[in-house]
Amino acid sequence: MWYGSIHIEIERERRIMAYVSKETKKELAPGIKKVLEKYGVKGTIKVNTYSTLVVTLRKVPAGLFTPKELTTGVNVYWIHEHFTGTAKKFLTELLAAMKGDKWFDKSDSMTDYFHTAWYNDIKIGAYDKPVEVIA
Repeated sequence: MWYGSIHIEIERERRIMAYVSKETKKELAPGIKKVLEKYGVKGTIKVNTYSTLVVTLRKVPAGLFTPKELTTGVNVYWIHEHFTGTAKKFLTELLAAMKGDKWFDKSDSMTDYFHTAWYNDIKIGAYDKPVEVIA
């Protein structure tokens, strides 16, 4: 049955929208916590607007990040360019754990087509509570 182009477009958007559930977060949490523990980092995991999995680093050991790295945000697409040493290795492993085995990205920005399982975000501290560096 034909419902018109608007209905078809809405159905298309519903199928391809990025979505991460709390159940998916629970499935990914053990792997994420394992990486955090391996590097001695304390952090929180949350789902933001059902489209983004967010890990906020609350406490990090001294020496993991340089002072400059602590003040810059984490762009998950440019970890390899903006971080070095152990911080780069840690963030790469953390991002892999956040993606798990269900994550995919079939986006094509050249044609303005975005189709991903969900978005990932890594924050170093929060606007109201900066990261704590522990010895």
